[in-house]
Amino acid sequence: MRLRSLGVALAATAALITLPTIRPPAAAAADANLSQGRTATASSNENAGTPAALAVDGDTGTRWSSAATDDQWLQVDLGTGATVSQIVVNWEAAYGKDYKIQSSSDGSTWTDLRTVTGGDGGTDTLDVSGQGRYVRLQGVHRATQWGYSVWEFQVFGTTGGASQPGTCSTADSARGKTASASSTENAGTPASAAFDGNDSTRWSSQAADPQWLSVDLGSSQDVCGIDLNWEAAYGKDFQIQASADGQNWNTLKTVTGATGGRASYDVSGTGRHVRVLGTARGTGYGYSLWEVAVHTTSGGTGGPVQGGGDLGPNVIVVDPATPDLQQKFDQVFARQESAQFGSGRYQFLLKPGTYNGINAQLGFYTSISGLGLNPDDTQINGDITVDAGWFNGNATQNFWRSAENLAITPSNGTDRWAVAQAAPFRRIHVKGGLNLAPNGYGWASGGYIADSRIDGTVGPYSQQQWYTRDSSVGGWTNGVWNMTFTGVQGAPATNFDTGPYTTLDTTPISREKPFLYLDGADYKVFVPAERTGARGMSWPANAGTSLPLSQFYVVKPGATAATINTALAQGLNLLFTPGVYHLDRTIDVTRAGTVVLGLGLATIVPDGGVDALHVADVDGVRLAGFLIDAGATRSDTLLQIGPAGAAADHSADPTTMQDVFIRVGGAGPGLATDSVVVNSDDVVIDHTWLWRADHGEGVGWETNRADYGLRVNGDDVLATGLFVEHFNKYDVVWSGERGRTIFFQNEKAYDAPNAAAITHDGIVGWAAYKVADTVAVHEAWGLGSYCNYTSDPSIVQRHGFQVPVKAGVKMHNLQVISLGGKGQYAHVINDTGAPTSGTDTVPSKVTSFP
Repeated sequence: MRLRSLGVALAATAALITLPTIRPPAAAAADANLSQGRTATASSNENAGTPAALAVDGDTGTRWSSAATDDQWLQVDLGTGATVSQIVVNWEAAYGKDYKIQSSSDGSTWTDLRTVTGGDGGTDTLDVSGQGRYVRLQGVHRATQWGYSVWEFQVFGTTGGASQPGTCSTADSARGKTASASSTENAGTPASAAFDGNDSTRWSSQAADPQWLSVDLGSSQDVCGIDLNWEAAYGKDFQIQASADGQNWNTLKTVTGATGGRASYDVSGTGRHVRVLGTARGTGYGYSLWEVAVHTTSGGTGGPVQGGGDLGPNVIVVDPATPDLQQKFDQVFARQESAQFGSGRYQFLLKPGTYNGINAQLGFYTSISGLGLNPDDTQINGDITVDAGWFNGNATQNFWRSAENLAITPSNGTDRWAVAQAAPFRRIHVKGGLNLAPNGYGWASGGYIADSRIDGTVGPYSQQQWYTRDSSVGGWTNGVWNMTFTGVQGAPATNFDTGPYTTLDTTPISREKPFLYLDGADYKVFVPAERTGARGMSWPANAGTSLPLSQFYVVKPGATAATINTALAQGLNLLFTPGVYHLDRTIDVTRAGTVVLGLGLATIVPDGGVDALHVADVDGVRLAGFLIDAGATRSDTLLQIGPAGAAADHSADPTTMQDVFIRVGGAGPGLATDSVVVNSDDVVIDHTWLWRADHGEGVGWETNRADYGLRVNGDDVLATGLFVEHFNKYDVVWSGERGRTIFFQNEKAYDAPNAAAITHDGIVGWAAYKVADTVAVHEAWGLGSYCNYTSDPSIVQRHGFQVPVKAGVKMHNLQVISLGGKGQYAHVINDTGAPTSGTDTVPSKVTSFP
């Protein structure tokens, strides 16, 4: 919108127009401001800096602003029923000419309290009379070409007004809400299927008595009716129950001698949780329900999805006085050290302070983060350790773990971080050295550092490749094949002809990953600002925006895609707590500035062949810190950023994808045609590992088939830290103009059965990195592709890289390597570069092409 520079002009224009002024008397002194600090949502936000919450924060220097269309709204949840007497709207320069003030008991059905026509902006003080828990400003017509913009929206009145209409609604309050069950017959009959509004999907239990099915309505409600639609395996005797906490249950109805089919029951009771408890089956099978509908006197959904709340059972929040802290780290490590494809997910959050004598060893799916605004707010006098004892000193499979936003003073002067892919080290201050190799200096295949300061020397030793961005190091000792640096103070000079180094003084565009922190006693998410030509850390300057946790739907295991999408539609961001989330529909991010942040490698699994996540062609979406694991039924695209044909300019506020990882197979059969497709322009991909599994469960040339790792169709896309491996066809296909990649690591698919299986267009082998023939401008630095054709070591791949020969296509510092002689490359790029040969893993290099 960029209204700040236009405010004076707009105000001057408004002053020339005579419009009715709305200035009713002030509210009675007894009436309180009920809206300040409450949960606010909106139909849209202009950008991440103007969310709905800023209209109810009591600060006339912050504001909400909408997209530039007429039908937009701002809504506040008062938390309880209230009698509303007055509304005060403090407009910014982009005001509403015609609008309504509405109230609702349930956030779904609205009653007009006041209609304003011909408004003149400024501050509108409106006497109203009505009741409700939710109050909304519904825009009808804007006064300017911009959206609606409100400094403050205040609701005055008294609590205790009627918040429910008192009659039993025909709407289903359980639709799409979080469900659970005592058991499921199989993965295709989950509890959520009984609350998805689809009569062709169902929940079914094991064949035993008793069994139960429960739903969390999201808030306490008066329950007045239950509809059951039984499958053939019905319940003969069962109880309908309600609970405030999901633990202690009250029986609302006891049914005996039921005959299945469809049945409706009048009940009366209050609770947040509703349960069907089966005590006797009608058949030899389990219990099976196509659908369960819950009717309440609140009029339907029980109100919007609520933001904020606790962080769930797998987030471990500690402070320096936490008893047995070392034991907590050790217990999680014992579970996760070798659990490469397990379901455990954990996040340690360390409150600011000094922690002495701690060694936090990190296993799979374990993350550790400080809760200060700056890394030095959380000091560890000890170590955060990743080693490879579980794998006999081989660190090439130390995936899926992370450390962020804290300071380490290593106990022996040097911290050990021996990782492979998908193990980011972000926003860390190491007051000493950093060793990137395992004990014994076995093989290692990482890795990524960003926004960090290492006072001492970084020793990669056996690390084959590494990318470091926007950091400061006291020194860098060596490297094996590909060590790439951008914006790193103290980095070694470029030396690729005879060494491993590619160094750029600055990073063209960077924006650090959002992170959770404590502001006093309140959780907030800091969203760093974009930097161009960056060098060194973003802290302690910390340019960016803080968002309160109340603006996030805190997603916990058991949440459904329907609830997640409802939260997004309300204007909430997403904070996925550690867990594995099976979803039956695509998560749709449609609002500019939405943050989707995961803790503890939260894992999204799309079931039934749906795509996992789609992002609309909008500005400034932040995707960070989660894993998408392909389901057993083929998905078309696991992650799509922008629809096909997207063409909007996002250069002022690009979408970012950071520490977002893709896995196809390994934890079980997985299938996808495309892993990630980027259609939007200006996207920044900052550290990703897209992996078609070469080991684990459900692995085979067709068993976990995935043709493409990354397709880039958008223009002006930048990738910093791109790891893509083992796809059946091209690992990367870049079709957008003016694309740039800084650091690329690749292994071709080990399991290609023979040369014929990967021959196309007269070429043996699909290039690891393909720039489309139509592209006129593209540039990349520090790229490596390795082959390990274990199924047929006689395969000779034509090349690692394939690009059109044009003046605007420039490739710098490329190499191909045969791992132990299992397969070879004939060339590095196109038909340029010497072939690999033998078993000595000696790189074949091209420093510049063309």
